[in-house]
Amino acid sequence: MGKNVIFTLVTMLYLLIYVVASPNNSTDEYALLAFIAQITSDPNKILAKNWSQRTSFCNWIGITCGGRHQRVRSLSLANMGLGCTIAKEIGGLSFLRVLIISNNNFHGFIQANFKK
Repeated sequence: MGKNVIFTLVTMLYLLIYVVASPNNSTDEYALLAFIAQITSDPNKILAKNWSQRTSFCNWIGITCGGRHQRVRSLSLANMGLGCTIAKEIGGLSFLRVLIISNNNFHGFIQANFKK
């Protein structure tokens, strides 16, 4: 085999391993969309105006993603006057390290490692 063929095969194998082994950020998007679907009060329309599937969830107000995997690391929604029952899917944000939701009207609990 020529060097180009071997290089191409090794490159393809590397990409395949990377895609299979990489965390899937669609789980994060699913969790955030489930959360917003439960919102019953958003008096300033902050989430209604900003949380849209037309933009990456990493660019949504209150969301901070890690640079490497583009997974949600922080959810900061304090003082927004939001109200809802917390969607169980929020427990699927496995990279979440910071959760700031004070001064809102949330109910329920967060189940760690929820799987859809």
